[in-house]
Amino acid sequence: MKSSMIFKSLRIFFGIFMILIYLGMAYLLYINFFDWNSEPWLTLRYIFAAILAIYGVYRCYRQVKGTDYYRLKDMEERFENDQQQSH
Repeated sequence: MKSSMIFKSLRIFFGIFMILIYLGMAYLLYINFFDWNSEPWLTLRYIFAAILAIYGVYRCYRQVKGTDYYRLKDMEERFENDQQQSH
């Protein structure tokens, strides 16, 4: 298996995992899973739930679109160069 496929698979897995974390936390905050009923937490709970949901949808959009980070591409190229030099 090529190293680029390993990096791509890890990015996909980590991306999906983080999307589930963000959307799951947004849902848990929205349904008041943590019993934050006092006034300062009541307002902040909805704000944080909205922020996490928006960011989760944004990450999902980036995942589907296939937007990669430049650092990951550089790391992938360095790994491939190291593999070629060692053989």
